[in-house]
Amino acid sequence: MRLVFLISLFLTISGCSTLVSSATKDLAHNLTQAIQNQNDPDTVRQGAPAYLIMIDSFIQGSPDDVDLLVAGSALYGSYAGAFATEEPERAKRLTEKSLQYALHAFCIKRPKLCTISELRFPEFEKALQKSEKQDLVVLNAWGVAWAGWIQSRSDDWVAIAEIPKIKAIMLRVVELDPTWDNGNAQLYLAVLNAFLPAAMGGKPDLAKEYFEQAIKLSDGKNLMAKTLYARYYARMVFNQELHDKLLNEVLASPAASPGMTLINTLAQEQARQLLDGSSEFF
Repeated sequence: MRLVFLISLFLTISGCSTLVSSATKDLAHNLTQAIQNQNDPDTVRQGAPAYLIMIDSFIQGSPDDVDLLVAGSALYGSYAGAFATEEPERAKRLTEKSLQYALHAFCIKRPKLCTISELRFPEFEKALQKSEKQDLVVLNAWGVAWAGWIQSRSDDWVAIAEIPKIKAIMLRVVELDPTWDNGNAQLYLAVLNAFLPAAMGGKPDLAKEYFEQAIKLSDGKNLMAKTLYARYYARMVFNQELHDKLLNEVLASPAASPGMTLINTLAQEQARQLLDGSSEFF
């Protein structure tokens, strides 16, 4: 009787494996959306670590599931960028995991392109052209995670030397779909081009173009685009009028927007801090 029960249980579990996998993906997706739509950053700050462990457990059970890997990469990267900036070593650990999840997802989707990051830039750029529209999810996830990885290592010139490759990834995303993710690829390109002063290879004019594209593609709903525009471009070129105008627009806009409420709330927090320090900076 016990053997019959065990066999029956095994068959039931096996038959439901697809359903369980689907439910797990739905949970991961819904979790990501719930965090994105949260208007209280402290709630996310305090609760997200438990969800990071949960997503780890999902991935441990399905280590080659692309959807779960992309979700895990996004959660780890977002948490590091939003809540671990004052803890450099922790930010490095979190962004490392984000990058590894994204890279693994990319490798599963496009195994022949898995090792292209090891190539010299000309060969890397050429190989990247083999990516296709069906690769956008993993390609974008890889670029975003890599950008976060570098941001947490801004004092490491070996890491910063990888910026051209990240730009190439995001440019490829834009080539494949200029409207992808409401202009987030353009926003990353804007920050990457404004990350360094012009004397050190930065391209402020190009950054300005990408910031304006990102704002337009999100219909102005992504308030972080304007906050970063002020922080990385207006301050770089010492344009206080633009700086204060952008930040006041952020503070005057509603934060609530599907999929962007949390990032908009954080954008307004940063906008207040930047605006408070405006007279001292300029």
